[in-house]
Amino acid sequence: MGAITGEESPVRSGSLWAVVFLCFASALHAQADKYSLYQLSGSYSWLSNSLDGVAGSHQPLNGWDAALECLRWHGLRFKFDVAGYEGTNLGAPQKPVFILAGGQFNHRFGRETAWVEGLFGDGSSSPNWLPNNNPGQTASFAAVAGGGLDTPLNKAFAIRVQADFQYSTFGVSVAKLPTTSPVYLNPVHGLPNDFARIATGLVWRF
Repeated sequence: MGAITGEESPVRSGSLWAVVFLCFASALHAQADKYSLYQLSGSYSWLSNSLDGVAGSHQPLNGWDAALECLRWHGLRFKFDVAGYEGTNLGAPQKPVFILAGGQFNHRFGRETAWVEGLFGDGSSSPNWLPNNNPGQTASFAAVAGGGLDTPLNKAFAIRVQADFQYSTFGVSVAKLPTTSPVYLNPVHGLPNDFARIATGLVWRF
């Protein structure tokens, strides 16, 4: 009479796994706010200018930013960041992507977490980003410095706002430069290297 039938066993097994899952989720939830090992964020991002945004033709770009922060040590985390933007300026498509890595230092006060970051890496773009679809360099060194503020929604999620200064070095593709094209040559000396970027989105801390 006390034997477990074949119909009862899966139910009990399923209940056991449900309890284990709830315990594991509760443990993660309890420690996520202050002791989380990882932070994963996704944000809308705004870049202050196009790659060919010379004086008089500044055109901001809209895009996205995704970041992973890990390896916490006394408020300092390693950060891996990828951002992509899209738009059109002076008749040319703008599709830069930046892949960066570096450090992020966090400081908590009350419920909020303020942080600063320094990142370095590479930028890439489609080739015909110069005015009138002329070819330019498709790779660039890139660096970012800035910071932000995380406001918790609960122990696992927070709203993030951030502002950064970004430096990159996209330039003319010299090998393909037509020597008798003033439309192509005139804006070369005014190509921007300094950008501002602003982002806002959600952070998952686990």
